[in-house]
Amino acid sequence: MTESSTPRRRRADAQRNVDALLEAAKRVFATSGVDAPAKEITDLAGLGVGTLYRHFPQRADLVAAVLQREIDVLADAGPVLGAAHAPGAALREWLRRYTELVGAKRGLATALHSGDPAFDALPGYFMERMEPVLAALLAAAAAAGEVRADVSAKDLLHAVALLCQPVRGEDLAYNQRMIEILADGLSPRA
Repeated sequence: MTESSTPRRRRADAQRNVDALLEAAKRVFATSGVDAPAKEITDLAGLGVGTLYRHFPQRADLVAAVLQREIDVLADAGPVLGAAHAPGAALREWLRRYTELVGAKRGLATALHSGDPAFDALPGYFMERMEPVLAALLAAAAAAGEVRADVSAKDLLHAVALLCQPVRGEDLAYNQRMIEILADGLSPRA
């Protein structure tokens, strides 16, 4: 592979800037939505607007990067939770975190379904990363007799996403409560 065909690594300071922007955007999107002013994000990150646009020329690029990072964090948490907790507890904690991911991103669903090509790869990436992780957690919990065996990871991913739709006058705590009810319904049938 030639040097020109391999992606260049970012300098450490540039990577810190990207990380700060992604973390700030994540927090701003959760409170103000994905259409929040760029200045709100850069102020929180302690960087200038030019730095934001240098790394993320379009708003969709930033939204996609934030979501991909959040998907990676949650997918990577699955095996860690599975090793640290009993299978049923690991599954419930992962579902709680997934609910936070889906329920706390105001305006994200609208952005993802906007037709912007920046989002084209995200649904596939999401399923590629999340489905095997959740399948492993479900299998472990089913093997331990803690959940029913007839629920697929895909079913559960979609069910949680549907239960995380915004409800007027309610916040993320409401979505978390709905997911707890769903998780209780995963108990094996007598």
